[in-house]
Amino acid sequence: MATESLRHRGPDQQGYFVSDTVSLGAARLKILDLTGGDQPIHSPDGDRTIVFNGEIYNYRELRGELEALGHKFKSQADTEVVLHAWQEWDMGCFPRFRGMFAVALWKQSEKRLVLARDRMGIKPLYISRLGQDLIFGSELKALFAHPGVERVLNTTALNYYLALNYVPFPYTLVEGIEKLEPGGWLEWRDGEIKTGAHWRLYFDPKPETALEAAKEELDGLMKTAVKDHMVSDVPLGIWLSGGLDSSAITHYAAQASSKKLRTFSVSFQGRSFDESAYSRQVAAQYGTEHHEFDLGPGENLTGAIQQMAHYSDEPSADAGALPVWFLSKMCRKHVTVALSGEGADELFGGYATYQADRYARWLRYTPAFARRLALRAALKLPVSDEKISFEYKLKRFLAGSLLEPTEAHLFWNGACSKAERASLLGVENPASPASLWPELPAVGGVNQFLYLDQLLYLPEDILYKCDRMSMAHSLEIRPPFLDPRIVDFAASLPENLKVRGGNLKYVLRELMRDKLPKAVLQRKKEGFDIPAHQWFRESLRPMLQDTVTARRAREAGLQWEAIERLMQDHQERRVNAGYQLWGLLTLFLWMKEWNIQTNRVQAGVLAKSSSS
Repeated sequence: MATESLRHRGPDQQGYFVSDTVSLGAARLKILDLTGGDQPIHSPDGDRTIVFNGEIYNYRELRGELEALGHKFKSQADTEVVLHAWQEWDMGCFPRFRGMFAVALWKQSEKRLVLARDRMGIKPLYISRLGQDLIFGSELKALFAHPGVERVLNTTALNYYLALNYVPFPYTLVEGIEKLEPGGWLEWRDGEIKTGAHWRLYFDPKPETALEAAKEELDGLMKTAVKDHMVSDVPLGIWLSGGLDSSAITHYAAQASSKKLRTFSVSFQGRSFDESAYSRQVAAQYGTEHHEFDLGPGENLTGAIQQMAHYSDEPSADAGALPVWFLSKMCRKHVTVALSGEGADELFGGYATYQADRYARWLRYTPAFARRLALRAALKLPVSDEKISFEYKLKRFLAGSLLEPTEAHLFWNGACSKAERASLLGVENPASPASLWPELPAVGGVNQFLYLDQLLYLPEDILYKCDRMSMAHSLEIRPPFLDPRIVDFAASLPENLKVRGGNLKYVLRELMRDKLPKAVLQRKKEGFDIPAHQWFRESLRPMLQDTVTARRAREAGLQWEAIERLMQDHQERRVNAGYQLWGLLTLFLWMKEWNIQTNRVQAGVLAKSSSS
């Protein structure tokens, strides 16, 4: 049942390995070595077994090194290379991999299981400890197949979900289930568990770095990374929004390919935030076979949102998951793999929040009472139906300026304020997410917040929604910007090569200045999002009213009076609460879909765990 629950992630082949101690299952999406890479794969002596999700882009290089050491291979798959690398270098193999992965490795003679996850958390891995037993899987639904797993809402994680729009590792919204941290490993041996990391995020900015030298180095890294990410035995495409990041990927992919590229985008035709004109310009410049999907109120939005509740594992309070759902659905009709621009914003400073961090630092020299007066005045401004309007950003910025810097940054990317969470949860002082990371590296300035976003926002929101929405349609997404060499390069850059004055992603923008259409370079960042404020007043209003009810609020342990007041204020245009309401809508849909309860008595699951 556990492997079957992941069939959407691997519809092409399912396989199993069962011994007296361990059971392993794999659901494979065939991308490399279509005939010889079926899983699980065993070592020649039968002592070691692997199940693997992901891609290792330097597998050919590693294979050559291993063959020189005497290893023999039966397939052309990267999975077999990972198995032999573990046999040769044990835990030292993981830092050698350039790619994305969640892997389980078993050595029968030692009764030893090793789990590991890629550096940036591109691929997911959930774990649960049931006494001396360990269960794990790529998605929560695989763990739900085990009778010993109780589906009980984690109220601590709920507070963080309401604050951030996502649940930070190691938490999940289900008690007793955790996420293995990005770059982490876990070893199980005879019921004893050890954990550690094969990589940690580390910033070492070099102030003397010159712009021209940085551009030259980044150009070489992009050429190599994009080419490496294009390795595939099945059709491949590119997600092209018309923004700087995906357009840069398209540029380097066109250099690396002798074939006509396929590009895909979502449009909002006739609306002010439609970006399709930019994606068409880039597609025309590189002569791609371009496909567009127009997302509007006429689409079956409610049906898609209901389906997302099944495939999301945990609810994604990021409303941008909806266009990613439709983009993935369209894209899968043509290709099995697609490149995307995820990661560039967090590496090089692409969000307006980084400018807000700097402006707030100056504003905090103003007395707090003056900032509170400014916020009260801003709260009287009429609300707009735009996705993220000026008045919405102004109110959020002024509210954040009253917080300490780390809390402010998390608040600007999140949803519910501390006061809103107190009201929703019925508590006086809900814990701040910033308290989870009391000591951040002293890198200072914008780099401090880039570090925080690479640690949290990137894996838990951006990569999370990308993985779940794409894999729901059996589509693999690869983000070349998260090649380890580019990540390390970005961490070595000084702040002024990332955010300089009003310029975001400065070094990347300067690199692409003579390569991309001028309009693409000069446009403001829109973000991959939906007009949640407007849709909850119009097309999605019936679904909101049917889903967000007093009964479901009680089931989630939330205060209905606070939710009702928030909904009413939104409908009567006293506030724009579209993103808070999206988070509640997806939370309640998810709880209903997976029968998540608020205490163990309600869950009523008393079954004992079996060996796994």
